[in-house]
Parts: sequence; C-alpha cells; structure tokens
Amino acid sequence: MNERTLAVVSGGLSQPSSTRLLADQLSAAAVTAAAEKNIDLTVQVIELRDLAHDITNHLLTGFPPAELKDALDALTAADALIAVTPVFSASYSGLFKSFFDVVDKDALVDRPVLIAATAGTARHSLALDHAVRPLFAYLRATVLPTAVFAAGDDWGADSVDGSLRSRITRATTELARELERRDPVVPVDPFDLKINFEELL
Repeated sequence: MNERTLAVVSGGLSQPSSTRLLADQLSAAAVTAAAEKNIDLTVQVIELRDLAHDITNHLLTGFPPAELKDALDALTAADALIAVTPVFSASYSGLFKSFFDVVDKDALVDRPVLIAATAGTARHSLALDHAVRPLFAYLRATVLPTAVFAAGDDWGADSVDGSLRSRITRATTELARELERRDPVVPVDPFDLKINFEELL
C-alpha cells in the first residue's frame, strides 16, 4: 500500500469538545476512504488547546517552543490536512486563526485541505465559506469542495446514519481521491545546501 500522512488540526477549547469529536470522526473516515484507494494513511492530531501558550509565545517572540515546532513540522510534512474549528461570533476561533498565523506562508501550497466546523446551531454554518475557506485560499491550499459542519442537533441518536455521516463520507472520499492522484510530499531539508561553492569562487 502507498503510505501517506494526514495532519488533523482540532481547534476545540473544552475537554471533551464536539470539535475534537468531529475531527476524530473525519480522520477515521479518511483512513477508511484512503484504504479503499490502497493508501495507508497515518494520522497525527494537533490539539490546539494544548499549544495555546506556545502559540502566544511564538506570536510575541517569533520563535516556536519545541512542542509547537514539532506540530508545525508535522503539518508541513503531511500529505493532507483536516482542519476543524469551533465557530465563535460567526467565524473561526481566535486560537485556530493564531495557529495558522504562525504557519509558514508556503507550508500548505497546493496541499489538500478538508475544512470543518462545529457550533451550537446551524445558522453558523456559513462561517465555513465566508471565513474558513478564504483563510486556506489565502495560504494557497487546495480546499476540498465539501466542507463539514456539525451543529448541536447533529450529535443526536440518529447522527451515525444521518446527514452528518453522509457529509463526512462525501468529504473524506474527496480527500482520498486527491491523495490518490498526487505524489507524496517530500519534506524540505533546511540544511540541504544547493549552492555550488566552486561557482562562488
């Protein structure tokens, strides 16, 4: 099987959180969809709640603490991304935005990204298209057509077989299809010098 990596960014603030629950359902469905394409997908979850102080320190100093650097490196090396945010005041959370403020501007160029969000009511669902999608378009990522939104009502007893499950399946199928048609991401070694010193003499 082809081996690929998937970074999953969860921007939930509480524990447990519906944002993390949606992130976990999306990543599990992505692994299943990828396996149908003969792709062995390794998942790395980046829980922003655990990195909140590091993200703030990085914004203030310009240098990422070790744990945040590991998360940024994992994001940069991943073949695809699932990004899930809670919706506050009709947009992504401040923590979610702050994390992507410290991501290198070229890290996600042409990278497949599945966007998702959670909120108390369905009236917040437009935040995915008027806030989250433009953020990743600015970062020049390839945002998948299907975004997944989960309101409070989606977590009822029938949610496993309901419209939320259908949206998750459709979105992760799109993600697997993108992975199938792309070459694996080759991490860039910052110490790999491309300069011919003889030409400098």
